[in-house]
Amino acid sequence: MWTYSNPVAVIFGSGEFKTLTDLIAGRRYALVTYPEPHFAELACRLEASAGAPALTIDDVAPNPDYELLSEQSARFAQAGKEIDVIVALGGGSVIDSAKVFAAANGDFGNVARFLETKDGADALTFLPIIAVPTTAGTGSEVTCWATVWNESQGKKYSLAHPRLYPETALIDPELMLGKPVGLTMATGLDALSHSFESIWNVNANPVSARHAVAASRLILQSLPKVMRDPGNLDLRSDMAEASLCAGLAFSNTKTAIAHNLSYPITLGWGVQHGIACSFTLPTVLRSVIGMGGFREAALKEIFGPDLSAGADQLAEFLNSLGVGTRFADHGIPHQRCADIIDEAFAGERGRNFIGTKENFIAAAEQQDVIRLTAA
Repeated sequence: MWTYSNPVAVIFGSGEFKTLTDLIAGRRYALVTYPEPHFAELACRLEASAGAPALTIDDVAPNPDYELLSEQSARFAQAGKEIDVIVALGGGSVIDSAKVFAAANGDFGNVARFLETKDGADALTFLPIIAVPTTAGTGSEVTCWATVWNESQGKKYSLAHPRLYPETALIDPELMLGKPVGLTMATGLDALSHSFESIWNVNANPVSARHAVAASRLILQSLPKVMRDPGNLDLRSDMAEASLCAGLAFSNTKTAIAHNLSYPITLGWGVQHGIACSFTLPTVLRSVIGMGGFREAALKEIFGPDLSAGADQLAEFLNSLGVGTRFADHGIPHQRCADIIDEAFAGERGRNFIGTKENFIAAAEQQDVIRLTAA
């Protein structure tokens, strides 16, 4: 028995940003976005057709953190006007921040309590969200969770509630033109990780697997091309579609071990999230060879019948983008690897993984990805 569900209405197409006013439909809206000229220009375009927002949060930072989110959430309480809908215009950090604001009811303490204790759901609110992604990577526009960081305590949380799915995802690939090559690569690798992580997952189902196969094939084909030709709208559209498919895949499964390995690496060594969650993918793939069923069949649709050769191809793909596949390539000392791996497999995302820690370590040591016995 399996189930699949996703309630988000998806609008996809170049130039569809113009329909955002119709989606707002006269409601009092809060605009959440980045503090950059490009987003200020988009905000002006929106205001010209939809009217001024009741509140603008335009200082979203990467990896949304407790301290900033607390101050931003308070602005909703101070706005003086009731907000009917939140428009999240930006990448994953913007959409994740919008979910926090939608739930906080003007007080981040409500969200913090829920994150830390899993109690207090009755204090949360659920404002509607229109998600307008400007990168092809996180898939947050079609999921009901948000990543929240507490950097002062070195912790990462996932805000998750079925009422936090956006009401609409408006995906306009034109908004992704002009994004830096480095950001394009990192977000594309994040989407690739989402697709694979949804396959080697205890929560996987045949529908999520179909989305994952489509996403990963398209990313492996298109990401190197769009990095060479970042102004190509067709390639940007391909990556936007792939990111959406990856989001639809892991919206039902959550992520797994590669993501749980990534969080302390991002916090401790500053490795960008898309890199941190993708460099272990070849090792994870090697560790699940032989698991059978529709999961292995899905991986073989991507790589062919020889998954060992597929892991080699995946490592070569990452290397061709300048991403090393060893922990040491990212500045992580050998003596820290064992703790990172132990904590990752013990965590929620680690428990989502269909494989075992023993097989992962064996595959990693065989390929010199880690040296747990190093002095």
